Parts: sequence; C-alpha cells; structure tokens
Amino acid sequence: MAISYTDAGDVRTINITGRLDVEGANSVSEQLVSLAQAAKKGVVVDLSTLKFLASIGIRALITSAKAVKARGGKMALVVDSNSTVAMSIKATGVDQLVPVYDSTPEAAKATG
Repeated sequence: MAISYTDAGDVRTINITGRLDVEGANSVSEQLVSLAQAAKKGVVVDLSTLKFLASIGIRALITSAKAVKARGGKMALVVDSNSTVAMSIKATGVDQLVPVYDSTPEAAKATG
C-alpha cells in the first residue's frame, strides 16, 4: 500500500496503489483525508492500479469527498472500469456520490 500526490494548478492528484483493505486503509485513510483537505479546487483520487478496495477504504473515500465538498471543491475518482475496485464502487453507490472517470486527465478537467 502506497499513497503519493502531485499538484498541478488548482488540482491535486492522489495516487493509491496496492490494497486498500484493513491493513492498508489504517495507514492510508488519515493521509488521504489530510491530502484531500489541501487548498485546491479539485482533488483526483487515482485508484486505477489499486488491487482491492475494502469497506474501510470506501469509508475513507467518502470522508475525503465530504471534506472536499465542504470547502467548496470537487473530487473525482479514476478507476479501471474492468477491475474489482470498480465493481466495489458501483455496488456500494460511491459512484453516485463521487464521479468516476477512466483517466486522470479527464477527471482533472472535471474537477479543475
């Protein structure tokens, strides 16, 4: 599990790789929420290389999305549409709360 970010203009892109399960989410969820609270208009969370997304990871995504919205920003997810992560996001309705895109540039354009 690893988390990193890059800033480009008014958009912060957060990349999460590995498995966002109980072990991974405990170490990453606080970082994710903190990174999402940056003074940026848009936040893109790139999950395209994530192998597994557990319910605790979904909770971290929702918490981050609420924090971004509360400060007037927009958050979007980048997900491989054929992955188990995409199935988890759709099954839990996260895609109804946070827009999901196939590419980082597309998501950045939507949030910036």
